[in-house]
Amino acid sequence: MSIDRRYLSAPQAAERLGVTLPTLYAYTSRGQVQSEPVPGRPRERRYYREDIERLRARKEARRDPDQAAARGLHGGGPVLASSITLIHDGKLYYRGQDVAGLARTATLEEVAGLLWEVAPADREGLFARTCPLPAAQLARLRTIAPDPLTLMQLALPLAGAADLASYDLRPPAVRQTAARILRLLTAAVAGPSEDPVHLALQSKWAPTRPAVADAVRTALVVCADHELNVSAFTARCTASAGASPYDVVSAALATLKGRRHGGEAERVEALLASLASPRQARAEIAGRLRRGERIPGFGHPLYPAGDPRAAILLRLAEKAGNDPQWRLVRALQKAGSDLLNEFPSSDFGLAAMARTYGLPAHAPLLLFALGRTAGWMAHAMEQYGTGELIRPRARYSGPLP
Repeated sequence: MSIDRRYLSAPQAAERLGVTLPTLYAYTSRGQVQSEPVPGRPRERRYYREDIERLRARKEARRDPDQAAARGLHGGGPVLASSITLIHDGKLYYRGQDVAGLARTATLEEVAGLLWEVAPADREGLFARTCPLPAAQLARLRTIAPDPLTLMQLALPLAGAADLASYDLRPPAVRQTAARILRLLTAAVAGPSEDPVHLALQSKWAPTRPAVADAVRTALVVCADHELNVSAFTARCTASAGASPYDVVSAALATLKGRRHGGEAERVEALLASLASPRQARAEIAGRLRRGERIPGFGHPLYPAGDPRAAILLRLAEKAGNDPQWRLVRALQKAGSDLLNEFPSSDFGLAAMARTYGLPAHAPLLLFALGRTAGWMAHAMEQYGTGELIRPRARYSGPLP
C-alpha cells in the first residue's frame, strides 16, 4: 500500500476540509484528527487521509443530514468504524494482510483466527472441537431438508439452544462458539469430519480428485469477509442487540439467501448453462441487453478496475484443466467485459471455479456461506466489544400530522 496515498500533508488536509491551517491545527489539538511527524522531516506533520475524510463527512452531515444518511446506507460514506477489512486501491486486506497473499496458502481456519484476533499458537486448538449437534441428529434433519443451505438454517437454532456456553459473550468464549458454529455448518454440508473445512468439502464433492481441495481452500479464503456488505451489516445489527452468535449467523445466512446477495452466483451459473458453445456467449448477452435484462456477474462499485477476488478465482478456473468449460467461461467473460465495459465480479469467479472443477451447482453459495461465517463472526465480536446498539433514524416522508 502506498504511504503517499494514506497520508495528506497539512496544506492538503486543510484544503480538503476547506479550512485554514490554524483551524486544522485546532482540530488536531482537540483530538478530532491525528497527525504524526513525517519520517526524516520531524518538523513536518502528516495526517491520515481517513481521519480527514471522516471529519469532512461529519461536517457535510451537519449541513445536510438527510443526504449524508442516505449516502452512508447505500454504498456511500462509512457508517461505522471497523478494523477487520480494508478495501483500498483495488485490493482487499484482512487485518492489514493482502488477501491475494493469504489465498496462496492459508486455510479458512487460519484466516478465521486472523479475523478473530486469535494468537497463532492457539488457532489449531480452537478448531479441534466437535460439532455441537450429534451426527444422528444432523442425519435426521437431513431427511427433512436435503438442501444443505436449508439444513444449515435448521441446525443453527437447535444447536444454539443446546450450546448453553454460547450465551457467554466475553471475547474468548465467543471465539470458541464461533469455531463450533463453523464446525456445525461444515458438518451440515459435508457430514461429520475432523478435517479442515476445505478437505471436508473436497471429500464430499470430489473424493477422487485431491486437487480440488486447494481450489476450495482458496475460494473459502477470498470469501471470508468483504467489509460492510448487507449480510455483514445484518450480523452487526443482530450482535448489537446482544443476540447469541448462533442467532447472528442465522440472521446473516437468511440475508445471504436473498437473490440480490448470495443468489448472484446462481444466476451466473444459469447463464453459463444456457450456452451450448462459446460462440453463443456474445449473442446471448446482447439478446438479454436488448430485452432490458440485467447481466449477472459483472461490475462492482468498489472495484472499478476489477475485483481482485474474481481474478484469483478465474486463475483457479483456468488451471482446472477442464478446457471445454474454461472456453465457455472465457467466452462469457470476454463478451460481458466488451459489451458492458465492466469486469467480472467474485460471483462470476465462484460460478466459473465451481463449473470448471465439476462441483455441485449449489457449491458457490455454500462456499460463500462457509467462508463468510468467519467474517460474520469477526463483525459480531467487534460489535459485542463496542457495547453499542445500532439504531439509525429514518427520514420521515409520510403525511404530516
